[in-house]
Amino acid sequence: MPLFARRFGHLGTENAFKIGEDMARARARGVDVIPFTIGEPDFDSAPHINEAGIAAIRAGDTHYTDPAGIAPLRESLAAHVTRTRGIDVTADRIIILPGAKPAIGYTMMAYVDPGDEVIYPSPGFPIYESWVTYLGGVPKPLVLREERGFSFTAEDLDRLLTTRTKVLMLCSPSNPTGGVLPKSLLEEVAQLVKERGRPDIRIYSDEIYEHITFDGFEHTSMASLPGMERHTIIASGHSKGYAMTGWRLGWCVLPTAEEALRFKQININTVSCVPPFIQRAAREALENPKTLEVVGSMVAEFKRRRDYVVPALNAIPGIRCANPLGAFYVFPNITGVCESLGATAYFESLPDSRKAGTSPATLISRFLLYYHGVALVDRRSFGVIGSEGQNFLRLSYAADMDSIREGIRRIAAGVADHDGFARFLDDRTALGIAA
Repeated sequence: MPLFARRFGHLGTENAFKIGEDMARARARGVDVIPFTIGEPDFDSAPHINEAGIAAIRAGDTHYTDPAGIAPLRESLAAHVTRTRGIDVTADRIIILPGAKPAIGYTMMAYVDPGDEVIYPSPGFPIYESWVTYLGGVPKPLVLREERGFSFTAEDLDRLLTTRTKVLMLCSPSNPTGGVLPKSLLEEVAQLVKERGRPDIRIYSDEIYEHITFDGFEHTSMASLPGMERHTIIASGHSKGYAMTGWRLGWCVLPTAEEALRFKQININTVSCVPPFIQRAAREALENPKTLEVVGSMVAEFKRRRDYVVPALNAIPGIRCANPLGAFYVFPNITGVCESLGATAYFESLPDSRKAGTSPATLISRFLLYYHGVALVDRRSFGVIGSEGQNFLRLSYAADMDSIREGIRRIAAGVADHDGFARFLDDRTALGIAA
């Protein structure tokens, strides 16, 4: 009898965190590493938010709370969602979570039995695929196409939608691409779901980047469209838009109060509750007018960086980079680099057993880290299933401009370093091959 349950073999990871082990190895070899890996704003949470949390601690607000979340925060969120989505939301449909990520697992646990199908964006947040396979669901990746601005068509979705589809996952703005789903496409998706989806289908609408959009794009929630509120789980949180990643404050709006009670039950069985002083700070972030100014300033800075990064990457031979309308990522196509450096040819020469764990883009990402000191995340890290032949890297520009300029200079040097890449192919540590 094995020590670990068999299902653990189907649990994935988030390589944006795991790559830290390779960064440590590279630094141990004397490499100065510039990280463009973690999806975390490089801003601190605002002073007025911090002070609200500190004041709550000093006031002794350090005990258990209602596992669903404190009433003042849920009421504030109900008002926020009602105002921003144009739907009538009540506090009994809202659950407070330790970060936005748990809502993914809660959704899979609450709705998906082994054999049920789940459609999710690919490339997309890797934890979508991880939870589907972990619980025995049938993964159905919905491929986001570069030529469509990393979006999809209703026809793409139609090919995947069946009577076994229990959950459809959407994310806009997107991690890892920064792509967005226009309202016109969401309307087509809504019509398709009404016509062909099962009556109890649930749409998981990941809206964690809702505050970070550019060039006049306005975020639209699937729940806002006629007839879709009863199908949609809105998942969001304070990590990205309010630069509160370490606070671990997420929330979701369920279609019904009954479904919210199921999520509350999972909270009771896992985390009990989110600390009350964190919830007090979260309420301050929502209600204090200072927050709008802070968020606006942060988004303006992200746009300034994007406007530098995209043309700078496009000026590098072998790289093609789309201009994202949201989040703080770019997702450049490096097919030309893979071919010119020989990564594609080397990959094709590998036995199938090694091909299964790497890709040409993975090789390039490891080369740039170990030989040029730039840490990026490869395409396979955002959904393995169906990722073959897609040569992309994710660069998070949640970094200061000096680091961004130097990092792109290093990328440009790396993609022209044929001798260095030849040495890399003989470097077992850099390749990630066990000794």
